[in-house]
Amino acid sequence: MASGAPVIQSNELQSAAAARTSASPTWDTVANIEDLREIAKRRVPRTFFEYVEAGSYDELTLRANRAALDAMELRQRVMTDVSSRIKATSIVGEPVSLPIVLAPAGLTGALYPNGEICAARAAQACGVPFCLSTMSVCSIEDVAAAVDKSFWFQLYLMKDRGFSRSLIERARSARCPTLVLTMDLHVEGQRTADVHNGLGIPPRLTLANVIDIATHPRWVFGMLRSKEFTFGNLKDAIRDSGNLGAMSEWVERQFDPSFDGRDVEWVRKLWPGKLISRAFSIRKMRRSRSRLARMRCSYPTTAGASSTALPRPSKPFRRSGTRSATGPNSSSIAGSDRVSISSRRSRLARGRASSCAPIFMD
Repeated sequence: MASGAPVIQSNELQSAAAARTSASPTWDTVANIEDLREIAKRRVPRTFFEYVEAGSYDELTLRANRAALDAMELRQRVMTDVSSRIKATSIVGEPVSLPIVLAPAGLTGALYPNGEICAARAAQACGVPFCLSTMSVCSIEDVAAAVDKSFWFQLYLMKDRGFSRSLIERARSARCPTLVLTMDLHVEGQRTADVHNGLGIPPRLTLANVIDIATHPRWVFGMLRSKEFTFGNLKDAIRDSGNLGAMSEWVERQFDPSFDGRDVEWVRKLWPGKLISRAFSIRKMRRSRSRLARMRCSYPTTAGASSTALPRPSKPFRRSGTRSATGPNSSSIAGSDRVSISSRRSRLARGRASSCAPIFMD
């Protein structure tokens, strides 16, 4: 090419470039998820951006999960009429427009004002489930008052069983149809990025943090519209809930290393709706003689955010031998935090069983 010759770019490439560089990109310039990631990276202070982006320790599980998902392929079909493609399906008996669930994410409201409410409304508009985290900024009641459709709730089982019971009751009062019980956080893993950014326990306010926040005025002024400035679901349990250090230390003390199958049974007795138990070992279930051993299974969605060295979801489960005593309406989901695929309608169900799985109970 001659020196100084113009570089010809397609409209698609120009749109993608504009999405990554424009101060106020429009939706028609966003081409993919990476464009959205770049926008968030510019707009959100590094401390909170890396809270979402990073994993625990050396991020081995995070990378393994991503590699396993990248390795999944769709089967191409030729000489077949595909003019009437249908993406709608059902997840744990709930009709959805896409085989996707917006997974629970802590501190969503710290990235965008009232972020959990915005995410719930977006999910409602798209016809897919939204799952609210125990560690959300907006409370169960805040989200319930802001949306028309019910949403799922994810529960961390605390040492204070009375408080855990109150969270379950609040989710019932908000008419949440599904409870997601996280089982892989008995002991919180070290998140290296959080340590570097001062978001450990207790959190540290550093000069770098102050400068980082000061250089994101749009985020700062946006946060002034937030309903909460702490963990909305936990504030009633802590006397000094406005003190982030006290709140973080309380949360760290509440993670329960004694959590086992009996606690799942306790939750099941309290929760009348659908229960999704997240990150459970199939091998251990097969050895177990409890009711848990008879439940329908698929595989995990931990993504390495708070733990590491867990089996990755590289192999779907076998369809045979998965009938349970949970009733005819039970369903299984194969997938990750990004995408969940209904196993009943997916040929992925013919693969091998994974060594780690969530349990779905009706």
